[in-house]
Amino acid sequence: MKKNQFYHSKKLLSFSFLAIALFLVSHIASAQSNRDTQPRFGIKGGVNLANLYIDDVNDEKAKWGLHAGIWAKAPIGEFFAIQPELLWSSKGTRLASYNNIPFTQDGEIRFNLNYVDLPVLASLTLGPISLQAGPYISYLVNANVKNLREDMTTGTSVDLDRGDFNSVDYGLSGGIALDIKGFQLGARYNHGLREIGKSDLAGQLTTNSKNAVAQVFVAIGF
Repeated sequence: MKKNQFYHSKKLLSFSFLAIALFLVSHIASAQSNRDTQPRFGIKGGVNLANLYIDDVNDEKAKWGLHAGIWAKAPIGEFFAIQPELLWSSKGTRLASYNNIPFTQDGEIRFNLNYVDLPVLASLTLGPISLQAGPYISYLVNANVKNLREDMTTGTSVDLDRGDFNSVDYGLSGGIALDIKGFQLGARYNHGLREIGKSDLAGQLTTNSKNAVAQVFVAIGF
């Protein structure tokens, strides 16, 4: 079972960033007395470590991707803010083929799923550290699955595309960021709550899995 491998990677990203953030905090303690209460708007981007998290998907491997977009932060009081974002995000996974599912062949099956994400996060500011959590909704822009076999009865290729997957996804996000006057360096985890596969073959290949994405990002606000 390779699911634990992904979660260990996700935890390593989170703990690594936390260690870096705590180290930086020790050198910028003066920022605690100079809180940022101005609304911010800017750009952000980073890397994804994406996978599918349901238990009975076998031999799954994490897939690297990217995310990028815009963000805003609207303070409500001294410690609390709302942070909406609009991001393009590459998700999916890499799976070994299955002998008991038709139209698959030996070798890796790569799911490439590209979404537009809209997270709306509550941000609790503790000095230069920001704790972020809230829901997100996603719209599937395009999808393709590589390394499917031809249908031996008709000779035609078997493809999966956007129509084989649910166009809307949703879930919960949570993370931590070093947050100083419009600059953020952070780590986040997005936990999907909706099955991604819609067609029979997509459902079989993903075993009704849901998205799981760990992220590391940099955001610059103005």
